[in-house]
Amino acid sequence: MAKSSLVWLLLSALCIASTANSASTTRSSSGAANFIKVSCGATAYPALCVQSLSLYASSIKQSPRQLIQTALAVSLDRAQSTKTFVYKLTKFKGIKPREKAAIKDCFEVIDDTVDRLVESVKELKNMGSSKGQDYQWHISNVQTWMSAALTDENTCVDGFSGKALDGRIKNSIKARFDHVERVTSNALALINKFGY
Repeated sequence: MAKSSLVWLLLSALCIASTANSASTTRSSSGAANFIKVSCGATAYPALCVQSLSLYASSIKQSPRQLIQTALAVSLDRAQSTKTFVYKLTKFKGIKPREKAAIKDCFEVIDDTVDRLVESVKELKNMGSSKGQDYQWHISNVQTWMSAALTDENTCVDGFSGKALDGRIKNSIKARFDHVERVTSNALALINKFGY
């Protein structure tokens, strides 16, 4: 629950900041939207990047740090949503034992992913106004956790290999994990772009 509270708090703060700044001029909103669009050009999924970050344009403004924090918060939110979905699947009755084992494995994987993303969010917050080697150390930690989260996400669907496990559950989990993987990949690309 603390993890979902952290995400809710991050996204709420971003929305509040976004709402508070809604009176800003069209020029600055246009500048923020353009900054997001140009920045997202460095990602593997630029359209998804723009779509997922545009809602927060007024709080991102043209700040690389705010862009990174927002991208990471979006990734964490999607991962937590997927974790909740997979958790509910673990409670379904009438699922084949191999499918149930694969779902349980996916839950452990997404739980690890959420933990790594939470650590990344904390690390960015602890970074404060760090500079030089201290800044690089924080960024390196975030890059390591984000990369590990991507590796985790790719291992879930492997547990559903074989025709016997093809079906709606596998497809539902795969679609959600794919989305988490894409927003996480985008967040990591932005961290790599602006992390110096």
